[in-house]
Amino acid sequence: MGVARRPYPLNAAAMSILLTGSSRGIGAAIFDTLTAAGASVIGHGTQSGIAADFADPAAPRALWDAALDRAGGTIDVLVNNAGVFEANPLDRPHDDWVADWERTLRIDLTASAELCRLAVRHWQARGTGGRIVNIASRAAYRGDSPAHWHYAAAKAGMVAMTKTIARGYAGEGILAFAICPGFTMTGMADDYLASRGGDKLLADIPLGKVADPEEVAAVARFCALDAPASMTGAVLDVNGASYVR
Repeated sequence: MGVARRPYPLNAAAMSILLTGSSRGIGAAIFDTLTAAGASVIGHGTQSGIAADFADPAAPRALWDAALDRAGGTIDVLVNNAGVFEANPLDRPHDDWVADWERTLRIDLTASAELCRLAVRHWQARGTGGRIVNIASRAAYRGDSPAHWHYAAAKAGMVAMTKTIARGYAGEGILAFAICPGFTMTGMADDYLASRGGDKLLADIPLGKVADPEEVAAVARFCALDAPASMTGAVLDVNGASYVR
C-alpha cells in the first residue's frame, strides 16, 4: 500500500488561506483567529476583503482567481463560511419560493462546491496537499424551521460533500473537515432568536447559551492548522449539546 502524501508543512506563518464570508460574525472571528496564528488570510465579503456576490454564477471562479493572484499563486487552505439564512415560507407564490430555494442553494452550497473543486484541482496540479474547512450547520442533521427547508438542505449537502472530498483525496494529502454550529451570536442568529422567543430556544440548549463566534473560530483554526491528518472527514459540532449525534 502506498504512503499518503503529507498535506503540507503545518507552519501557520507559511500558509495562505482563502476565507469566504469574512466580513462579520463567524467569518470575522475566523479571520482574526487565523491571522493571530500567523497565517496570511485572504478575506472575502460584501464589507471587507475581495468582493464577490455568490448569487452570481461567475463569482466563485472570479474570487478564486483574484485570491490566487493576491496569494502569489498558492493557496494552502480554503475555509468556506459564506452563506445566507433567509426565510422562505411555504405560502409564498410558487415561483418566488423556487427562486429563493435556488438562491440559497447557489450561495450556501454550489459556490462552496465550485471553490472546493478549484482548490482540489490547484493542489493536484501542484502535487501538494491542502485543507478544506466547510462551515455547515446543526441544521444539516436536525433540520430547521418550516421556512428554512432550503438552508437545511444546503448544509446537509455541504456535510456530504465534505465527506466525499475527504474519502476521495486523502491519499493525495487533501484533507476536508466540516463544522456544524448551532445557534451562534451573529447578526443572522440574533434576529432569529428574537423572532422565535429567545428564552424558549435557550431552554433547548443544555449548555444554556448560544455559541460565541470565537468558539466556532477556535474549531476552524484547529481544522485549518492543527488537526491530525487521520481526522479528515470529521464533522465537528459546536451546539452546546442541543443536538448530539
